[in-house]
Amino acid sequence: MSDHSKIEWTDATWNPMRGCSKISPGCAHCYAETFAERFRGVKGHPFEFGFDLRLVPEKLGDPLRWRTPRMIFVNSMSDLFHEEVPDDYIAKVARVMTLANWHTYQVLTKRAQRMSQLLNGQLRFAADQPHIWWGVSVDDRRHGLPRLDRLRESPAQVRFLSIEPLLEDLGRINLDKINWVIVGGESGPSARLMSPEWVRSIRDQCRKAGVAFFFKQWGGVRKKQAGRVLDGRTYDEYPERAAASLPRAVVRQTMEQEIAVS
Repeated sequence: MSDHSKIEWTDATWNPMRGCSKISPGCAHCYAETFAERFRGVKGHPFEFGFDLRLVPEKLGDPLRWRTPRMIFVNSMSDLFHEEVPDDYIAKVARVMTLANWHTYQVLTKRAQRMSQLLNGQLRFAADQPHIWWGVSVDDRRHGLPRLDRLRESPAQVRFLSIEPLLEDLGRINLDKINWVIVGGESGPSARLMSPEWVRSIRDQCRKAGVAFFFKQWGGVRKKQAGRVLDGRTYDEYPERAAASLPRAVVRQTMEQEIAVS
């Protein structure tokens, strides 16, 4: 887990699993896969097995040890709802999030159908927790936009979209029941270009719908040079965060023990 993430819209990352597989055009130049595969075969490295999916149960209790409240991006190097992750393991991750409620969690998936099914079933206990934000990735019209309907079917209090990489004009977006939208262009040596008009269209729709808008980056080959200024300003809006007090150390230790034996 990294407590100082470079991702603009979060404070930290938590990866109780590692690895994933491609399911839509937005996955083509996956930054996580590129990073992980650099270390395939390096004995003892967290990514010794590259981007192959692996559960990391020793990481499950990490948020319980963080005393300072953080926004935590869950599985920046994987997808919680990947088809090879057992339901019971996903439930353990959700249990940690409900216990360590002094943090805010940002759960992002491309597997919206499975997320919706579990939030309406086995994960119902965590579905509408105000400190757990549930989101879907949107990259294009064909694969990305249908995920919004699955997200709306989920009994969540805070729903969000990560429209990154934005690969085409999405046209009119139904933002009903959506609380937050992140937009960003692809970065890296093979980055696909993003038109400013596509971004402005989404920003303006968020304005009209009263949805918080966060512009992450223009991306491109030189991400830092391109920056994240849109029409003369940056956009760093968030939904309202729920507040919870930090339990005493003995209580947190009991929580850790509960997770370890579950």
